[in-house]
Amino acid sequence: MTASYEKNISQALSNETRNLVEAFNKLDTDAKLAWFYYVYEKMGDSITPAAPAAAEPELAPLLLGNFFELSDEQQLTIMREIVNCEDTEYSRAYGALKENNQLLVWYVWAVAMGDTVVGMPDTYKPTEAINNLLSQIEGLDFEAQMSIFRTIAGEMGYSDVQPIETQAQTGKTPSL
Repeated sequence: MTASYEKNISQALSNETRNLVEAFNKLDTDAKLAWFYYVYEKMGDSITPAAPAAAEPELAPLLLGNFFELSDEQQLTIMREIVNCEDTEYSRAYGALKENNQLLVWYVWAVAMGDTVVGMPDTYKPTEAINNLLSQIEGLDFEAQMSIFRTIAGEMGYSDVQPIETQAQTGKTPSL
């Protein structure tokens, strides 16, 4: 699967998965970050083989290297900027990646949470919306889950890359 540069076009396959992506999009920023944490905590064993095997970690040195040297507060700020698609250095680095590499970033961060990545506050309690979304996703088959994860990951970050116009839009045929 290739990255979609149109953030409003869902990569999800069915109405059900599109509805779950929409439910995720209704969460606030910190709830979205918590959702990622709980996804990897609950379903990490099934996501783990899909993300690293299809990803190229060397393409994300800023996110999978420099990021770990930052303070907890700086890391949390960067995560929020990525979720909110803000035009920042780290958000651009994330937005330039394909979905599999974006999933790898979240996976690596989730594994390192509480160690070299800012952890979840001990007092945090997931909202009913987060719990409902998690349970609905857990009930889906692996392909549908990955479709949702890729779509959500692909809608984050900042990119000013625009899609290439199609032949229908330009009226011109491609040439070498």
